[in-house]
Amino acid sequence: MEFKTTLNFKKEDFSISYQDPILLIGSCFIEHIGKKLSSLKFSTCVNPTGVVYNPISIQKTIEILLNNRRFTKQDLFFHGGLWNSFSHHSRFSDKDQSICLEKINSEIETSVSFFKTCKFLFLTFGTAFVYELESGEVVSNCHKLPAKTFTKRMLSVDEIYENYKNLIQKIQTLNPEIKIVFTVSPIRHLADGFHQNQLSKSTLLLAIDRICQNSTNTYYFPSYELVLDDLRDYRFYAQDMAHPNELAVAYVWEYFSESYFDKTTKEMIKKVESIIRDLNHKPFNPDSDEYRKFQEQLKRKIDEIGFRF
Repeated sequence: MEFKTTLNFKKEDFSISYQDPILLIGSCFIEHIGKKLSSLKFSTCVNPTGVVYNPISIQKTIEILLNNRRFTKQDLFFHGGLWNSFSHHSRFSDKDQSICLEKINSEIETSVSFFKTCKFLFLTFGTAFVYELESGEVVSNCHKLPAKTFTKRMLSVDEIYENYKNLIQKIQTLNPEIKIVFTVSPIRHLADGFHQNQLSKSTLLLAIDRICQNSTNTYYFPSYELVLDDLRDYRFYAQDMAHPNELAVAYVWEYFSESYFDKTTKEMIKKVESIIRDLNHKPFNPDSDEYRKFQEQLKRKIDEIGFRF
């Protein structure tokens, strides 16, 4: 007997090649996939405003790109010795206001150009809970401000769907060929409580299902089910029992590869992986003829595929 359920591979009717730019926005789980794609030399842009967890903050990030918005001093606030933006992760924060703005706007400029030509947009929803300022603005990052600064609430299925129905129309007007793939992060937000986390994830799943049922070129990738239903074991979690560990991420990556890569892309991935292994090789004798020949062969392999390493 096999004491587990298995989620069978679903091969999509399209594939991702090395010629396809990929934009990825969402929770830290998407950073795992984005990092893997980037390491394999795919053309990627990952979280241009930093990690974002809820659908409204992801929507705001996309609208920043759609509107080619530039941030000014009025968009920043000072807290904890740093200038911060409620629309950005703390990696953009800085002691110097000008440097903070430069980091924000430079990333936007690069990402806007990428967005116009990208073929795939991956969006990972992490939680349906949002934190709002008194003005009603949903923040992407609380930047360790006191809890009383915000009101916490859970989005409804209808609210997410209505926002994304309009958003997808705007995206497809800018980029008619783009394919949008939604996922729900398997990372459990246990600080919300076990039951509340389940309600949150269910809300996200229902909203995405409605979006995909009513919009063209929208798809769902089952990262949540792969970890929670297929693996379904604490052996596949990190010590915090909330984040999937490296083995779980590798398992999801295998499913991702089978779903989206054709034979040609898989062969190219093998070549890239071989070059990466060679680059990481530590010679016993760097001055030997054998190592010189090894380096010459490695250079030929890199020149053959034409990627920058």
